[in-house]
Amino acid sequence: MKRLGYLLFAVLAITLLLGGDAFATGVEGGGDGSYYFVTYYSNANTTGAPDATLRIVNDGGAACIADGDSICIEDGSELRWAAIYVFDDSQEMRSCCACQITSDGLLSESVNKELTSNEFTGRGEMTRGVIKVISSASSDPTAPVLATGLRGWMTHIQATTNVPEKSPWFVTEDALADSNLSATELANLGTLCSYGLTIGSGYGYCPCTVEDYDF
Repeated sequence: MKRLGYLLFAVLAITLLLGGDAFATGVEGGGDGSYYFVTYYSNANTTGAPDATLRIVNDGGAACIADGDSICIEDGSELRWAAIYVFDDSQEMRSCCACQITSDGLLSESVNKELTSNEFTGRGEMTRGVIKVISSASSDPTAPVLATGLRGWMTHIQATTNVPEKSPWFVTEDALADSNLSATELANLGTLCSYGLTIGSGYGYCPCTVEDYDF
């Protein structure tokens, strides 16, 4: 029994010396390595309903390292972009964009004023649908480059009656769902975004809020 105690003590000591890396999951820093997330929006652009917000942070895992007294400037490989793809309830992509987020930065996107306000088709207001986000090392939403580092949350506007315009509203919030990303899905997102921006002739690129400006 004493030998087991000595062994456990030795393992603990080595772990502390290594900064806890012995318990890492295989991903640098012990993170889960997610880079693809999905969520939904509901009751957008609805009379009397509050606006929903998509919030995404850069967890700092790709932070640059300062050299002496110099100011640390992140280069393109260390920045992260949230490649965002917005679908309506007919499973059709209606807007897309890539918003830059620096280490430990916060991006806040309004569903009404940004994510659904400038869409490809001009067919009217979007009230519900799906939002997909890729943690990317590219500023181009038509060609995202998978790179871990982003985490996100979304507020949801819930109606309490069958007549949304007259409904009291509940606002809930949850984390974006980690999701599976196939090569086909990755290619489709980039291609649909590219086609939409081209056909939209300037429409469809959702504006990005200035970083750390929350609402």
